[in-house]
Amino acid sequence: MIGATSIIGKYLLPLLLDNGYDVVAFSRYKKKLQKSDHHALTWALLPAPDSGRRSDHKARSIRYWISLAPITALPNYYSLLLDHDTRHIVALSSTSRFTKLDSSDLTEKALAFSLAEKEKHLTAWSGTHKLSFTILRPTMVYDWGHDKNITVLAAFIKRFSFFCLFGEAQGLRQPVHARDVASACASAISSAGAVNRSYNLSGAERLTYREMVSRIFSALGKKPRFVKCPLWLFSLAVFVLRVFPRYRQWSAAMAQRMNKDMVFDHSEACNDLGFMPRPFDLHANDSGNKNRENR
Repeated sequence: MIGATSIIGKYLLPLLLDNGYDVVAFSRYKKKLQKSDHHALTWALLPAPDSGRRSDHKARSIRYWISLAPITALPNYYSLLLDHDTRHIVALSSTSRFTKLDSSDLTEKALAFSLAEKEKHLTAWSGTHKLSFTILRPTMVYDWGHDKNITVLAAFIKRFSFFCLFGEAQGLRQPVHARDVASACASAISSAGAVNRSYNLSGAERLTYREMVSRIFSALGKKPRFVKCPLWLFSLAVFVLRVFPRYRQWSAAMAQRMNKDMVFDHSEACNDLGFMPRPFDLHANDSGNKNRENR
């Protein structure tokens, strides 16, 4: 597994072990490598891209792989997969390949294009080397207190006790929990119906952007307070906020999407992977709930 220390990896590892798999968990950082007393889990250092260095586990056949790293980085590790006699790869992409394709932000637009290209590249590469693949595209992934989506919004609300909206913010969202994405990854390894297929993974609940943020307020024990901002003011605020690393990925395009529906049908994933996502309920279903503020 590549990306074992990610927010999805922390749910996927125990799930794979509980299902009887022997797991080699790769990480890029030595300080993140963990010692395990589980007989079926081995931690390994992921070779740097294009370093020419082979994996410490070259002699071991690893026929099934799950890559939780961005699919844009996956081609850097194709040689690693071939070294281990890979037969099937589950790769994580994103629905951003669709939702950011028409973004006014050139960086976001380039990301959408890159995601689409790397999906095509994986398809072609797998065919050339007689491998099979499954591509999973989650929507907004959250894991309260650990993700870079909902948690970043929560950090803003905790600091300022209000949130800026552009227009009515009625665009629909389907946040998906990291645990549910992990479950789909585990199922994709053994599902015959998922071979050489791509799936969108979305949350069970469709809610407006405004309602999504309102629930974050509630999870923090705060009354929702919204300030409507014109686009120019939102752009100025984002320009200032991007000085802080936490908000570096924010852009004015984020405001424009507040009124855009970004929902995806996950029925195919339900049928082939047994995908059963949870509603967006930060109180009942999120482990980070114990850390929320109470006011």
